[in-house]
Amino acid sequence: MISDVIKNFHTQFAYEPDVHNGERLVKSHAYIVAGMGGSALAAELMRAHDAKQEIYIHRGYGLPRVHESALRRSVLIAVSYSGNTEETCDAFNAAYAQGISVAVIASGGKLIELAKEHAIPFICIPNTGIQPRHATGFILKALMKLMGDDAGFAEAGALAALLDSSRYEQEGKALAEKISGKVPVIYASSENCAIAYTWKIKLNESAKIPAFYNTFAELNHNEMTGFDVIDSTKSLSDKFHFIFLTDKSDHPRIAKRMELTKRLYEARGLSVEAVKMEGESRWHKVFASLVLADWTAYYCALHYGTEPEQVPMVEEFKKMME
Repeated sequence: MISDVIKNFHTQFAYEPDVHNGERLVKSHAYIVAGMGGSALAAELMRAHDAKQEIYIHRGYGLPRVHESALRRSVLIAVSYSGNTEETCDAFNAAYAQGISVAVIASGGKLIELAKEHAIPFICIPNTGIQPRHATGFILKALMKLMGDDAGFAEAGALAALLDSSRYEQEGKALAEKISGKVPVIYASSENCAIAYTWKIKLNESAKIPAFYNTFAELNHNEMTGFDVIDSTKSLSDKFHFIFLTDKSDHPRIAKRMELTKRLYEARGLSVEAVKMEGESRWHKVFASLVLADWTAYYCALHYGTEPEQVPMVEEFKKMME
């Protein structure tokens, strides 16, 4: 059951990845992570919270449109939980064909077969049957291992004991009740963009509801004007519930922007919720927020009677693409 997956999420951080063909692993400070959907979320979080590594996320076929010199100095890490993601396999093949350094993270499938065939460095993460969006801990530790981020690896490992997933269940249930009948919109600072985006993805995939996100300060220059409610637009704006992810580490001016935007929205009759991001370490704060997102999405699914684990529309689409 997905509730057990959420409760046991912290155990992923006890995982110790084993790098096969490690003697061929190229060390770099520049990485291209090719991945789709939930398989790319860990890289998004790393890029947002680790300035030591240059990380480019590539979601698509072939190679990203970057300068040739950037490609040549980067290691492309193909990440697919299943190992069979069409776009990611294509990116791997394109990189290998052009002699770009590559590595693989997957639980099996074509990518692991290709890595073995070509003696490419790879990590075979546990295949526990969970959805990629719930495997972020496994993928994060595998990425850190390949990138040589020893400090981040140790900090993430501490979450096995530090992160209590059950602690956030009731808060998630209460939040799900508040956003019932509404379309959630997640707002955060640009530094926490990856977290807001991941909240959106969890609500889309687990609850099967529309959800959107944006960041400060950019939204103060455009999106907020779409909610300057008047009588003729009130029926549109009434459909949204805004979740502001607040972080004491945010720039003071961003904190002020959040407070003022919240005040303006509430004055126009919009539903707004402030959710604090807190934790004993950087990664604890990140994953405490994301576990809360998991519980919120789970209880939204129960409320709407949607299936909280599988993604049948995605599978239907894949079959149509064959």
